[in-house]
Amino acid sequence: MATQRDIVRTLLDRYGRTYAQQAGITVKDTPQPLYRLLVLAHLLSARIKADIAVAAARELNAAGLRDARHMADADWQQRVDALGRGGYRRYDERTATQLGEAARLVSEEYGGDLRRLREREEGDVAGLKRELRRFPGIGPAGADIFLREAQEVWPETAPYLDAKALQGARAVGLPDDPRALVRLAPGTAPAHLAAALVRVALDKDAARDVRESVGV
Repeated sequence: MATQRDIVRTLLDRYGRTYAQQAGITVKDTPQPLYRLLVLAHLLSARIKADIAVAAARELNAAGLRDARHMADADWQQRVDALGRGGYRRYDERTATQLGEAARLVSEEYGGDLRRLREREEGDVAGLKRELRRFPGIGPAGADIFLREAQEVWPETAPYLDAKALQGARAVGLPDDPRALVRLAPGTAPAHLAAALVRVALDKDAARDVRESVGV
């Protein structure tokens, strides 16, 4: 009979790739990767397929819009065009505007360096969520996405398993308690566990795949 650890191992093996990895972002506690992660969180929080959001993030990076200064300095059409190349067309015009506004706020308030946000809030999760939501286009979902992935380099926020991740845990028969889940995956970065849980929350076929693979 499959154990909960068997379920977690299968879950991580098949769906444990973070969205940052998928977007080609090596998450580090340095300005550019953190800014790119903020942009990715913004794109992923819209009602659009995750693969399209990831493709759009890649196109923005390819266009050189990989830090707050370059994003703010780019004209609106450049941002629209990059989003369009990624297939992000339904929300491209509004998102292009929000990306410019958010980039200016990151530059003016934090000197382009989101580590200053972390320092200002002293790693307090509630404070970080509140401050992240000040950026245009970053609502509750966007703040959750950013912190789920940033916990890899901001360990004081871990384990960050939000409501969507816990929904995924329930979908594959796991406990919906963050610390209990982390104990089932010793040695695994919580960001990877969070990503896997979110992926099965968003995709019923993925949840079914995990359950069937372990016989539950």
